[in-house]
Amino acid sequence: MTFRVDMGTDANGGAVTIDLEELLATRLLVQGNSGSGKSYLLRRLLEGSGREVQQIIIDPEGDFVTLSGPYGHVVIEAVDYSIAEITRFAARAREHRSSVVLSLEGLEMEGQMRCAAAFLMGLFDAPREHWYPALVVIDEAQIFAPAAGAEVTEEVRRASLSAMANLMSRGRKRGLAGIIATQRLAKLSKNVAAEASNFLMGRTFLDIDMARAADLLGMERRQAEQIRDLTRGTFLGLGPAIARRPIMVRIGQVLTSARSSSPVLTPLPQAQGTDMRDLLMTEVEVDEPTLFMHAAANPPPPRPAASADLMDSVIARPEPVRAEPEPEITPEEREQIIVDVLRAIAEDPESGGRAAAVLYQDFQVRCRMVGVRRAPLDPSAFARRLAAARAGIFEGLDGEWAQALAVAATLPDDMLGAFLLVARAAREGTPCPTDEQIARIYGTSSLGRARRVMSYIEGRDIFVTRVDLSGRRSITIPGLGWTTESTEA
Repeated sequence: MTFRVDMGTDANGGAVTIDLEELLATRLLVQGNSGSGKSYLLRRLLEGSGREVQQIIIDPEGDFVTLSGPYGHVVIEAVDYSIAEITRFAARAREHRSSVVLSLEGLEMEGQMRCAAAFLMGLFDAPREHWYPALVVIDEAQIFAPAAGAEVTEEVRRASLSAMANLMSRGRKRGLAGIIATQRLAKLSKNVAAEASNFLMGRTFLDIDMARAADLLGMERRQAEQIRDLTRGTFLGLGPAIARRPIMVRIGQVLTSARSSSPVLTPLPQAQGTDMRDLLMTEVEVDEPTLFMHAAANPPPPRPAASADLMDSVIARPEPVRAEPEPEITPEEREQIIVDVLRAIAEDPESGGRAAAVLYQDFQVRCRMVGVRRAPLDPSAFARRLAAARAGIFEGLDGEWAQALAVAATLPDDMLGAFLLVARAAREGTPCPTDEQIARIYGTSSLGRARRVMSYIEGRDIFVTRVDLSGRRSITIPGLGWTTESTEA
């Protein structure tokens, strides 16, 4: 079935439509500065397709909750629920094919990223029988897939970025079509933006954003200036679901409106200065003690001590305890401490389900226990060494394993352990790791998630999997020329 959503008109007044079936297969990226009409464009698309396809909206500002009335979207106020409940809501939405608005209003940035990641993973992990087509619309996508470090913990940033990357790169097979909107292309992760095949670029003024928008639209750099001249509600569109060449799109009218709106000038109140002062300064009842007390209410300062008493107190004061200097260690000793501590963490059966950020604190404590007060690895380096340790590799990351790490440079950090586990087996010619082993090193009990990790790595042309007629699996790493032995998956 083919259905086209009317988005508005082109420069000549002709109708511009989006092929909904093609959009489900190719995804959409919308970009424009604040006030350019991004949310208005998304609302036009959602209203036009609301009766044809399931819609799932992740809404940081709560602007799209007004779709619940005329279009029947179920509004979930994330601030009222736990992460586990949010994940279950996502699974139920896929099962019952209900259109949902996940409102993140009222949450801080870290809470929004954590909640969005859990919801997206709940959509992604739904059983195969629930893989119905759905539009997944994410406004202010630069929050959830930042190009650089955000002001949140590394664990939350990686979880959110991984969920967004999964949606845009692997969501199509599960019926999930990502539609992401951002104010700043430069702040959006390139790995996420690059997965979209359709683009609607609105007004922007920064050179770096104009250059990226022009590159995505296939325009020359000198043509990028026209992006700065676009009026509000006007976009340049390109993609298989829109047009084969860049076209101008003036977005048509919408039926619903956001709870918030653009500021407009309104007349100031006509009260006189003295009347306004009375309104502001009228005595109010205060239930708690006032923060600022009158100076007279403060107790008088203590009398200065006599000189003799002061000298006696100085003489009687004990010498301050000086911290012992940290013993100097050689680079070889430092590396051996890192190896010993990582080995102890990897062998701890309770560490498998813990996040790298939590284990980094354990790493710091263990280092102090052997006399190293300052952690010899930063959090990023520790995460990579931890992934290697879980794969049984404790040394040689900068030497004999450097080539393997170069092959895996494009993988997310949380998949590095699974890659190294297979690479180690391939290098040593031992049997291919099972799905249970992959799941354990990935920190999950789900075999389905372990298989998706392997599929993701294979989709990046890093692995080539061969299954013989008896069902035995072997994996080759073309970039290294290594192959594992065959074994039952």
